[in-house]
Amino acid sequence: MKTWRLTGRGIDNLNCGDEHPGAPGPGEVQVAIKAAAINYRDVGVVDGTYPAAANLIPLSDGAGTVVALGAGVSGLTVGDSVVNCFYENWQGGRGTPENRARSFGSERDGVLAELVNIPASGLVKKPVSLDFAEAATLPCAGLTAWTALFREGGLIAGQHVVVQGTGGVAIFALQFAKMIGATVTVLSSSDAKLERAAAMGADHLVNYRATPEWDRAVRDFTSGRGADVVVELGGPQTFPHAQACLAIEGTITIIGLLSGIAAALSIPLMIMGRQRVHGITVGHREDMVAMIRAIDANAIKPVIDGRYDLADARRAYSDLPTGQHFGKLVIDVGI
Repeated sequence: MKTWRLTGRGIDNLNCGDEHPGAPGPGEVQVAIKAAAINYRDVGVVDGTYPAAANLIPLSDGAGTVVALGAGVSGLTVGDSVVNCFYENWQGGRGTPENRARSFGSERDGVLAELVNIPASGLVKKPVSLDFAEAATLPCAGLTAWTALFREGGLIAGQHVVVQGTGGVAIFALQFAKMIGATVTVLSSSDAKLERAAAMGADHLVNYRATPEWDRAVRDFTSGRGADVVVELGGPQTFPHAQACLAIEGTITIIGLLSGIAAALSIPLMIMGRQRVHGITVGHREDMVAMIRAIDANAIKPVIDGRYDLADARRAYSDLPTGQHFGKLVIDVGI
């Protein structure tokens, strides 16, 4: 079975070989992976800026078919179509060091392989309305957007959301926010990508290169009130504008650090605006299940902008950081 492993720092140490995972152990499920999706975090794992176990099978997001069950597994049968959760043990409730200690493609092996053994606690059934490639985009990007908007952002119909960019998390945030009747402002440096976002229902569009003080545009769109939720992906270059455009009692959900790791925070603005800032590290299994129900009920289709053969997986790692994609990049693993 073809399996990719990272044996050291750098893309040259990401190699594909033949190996078999063996029979699933107690509580485990053996899954034939059909598709896997790549995230910016996965690039960090390869280049050494994100923590990872030695000799790692990379990628946190996969979907496939159950081919064998270990002892004690219930709720799944051979032939079921499944998608893995981001965390092996975070079933619900508050995050703790213990339930967030083992994420796929970092602290434990991921899914860039034709056959993997996964604890049943880290699997849910695939949305019936999605194919394997579409379902593979959900564990990290999809659930991160869901958590940011609903679990931590408390978004409700009629509120205003600012989404930075048009990558995987951003496009899911646009889709989920429109699903419940929110108003969405999308930021991008590409007019062509903004046009695609408009076609998906974005209400307001801002090219942040043409309008660097984009917080003022958001204030104008909201008649001075500001945004209820800002999905913050940019980091230090964007955070001050996110604060400046936030409504009283609004929430900034911090997901990305594309422009660096240290941002200036206005304490007076935070106090006077009763602002909330919440860091997001994906989410738990209960929200994954809720998200999947919503996807099936509302016919939401993840946006896939590029697909790669398993043998060509390295190219996905090279293409993702260029930022040319709209939505997600997926690797087709099995037939």
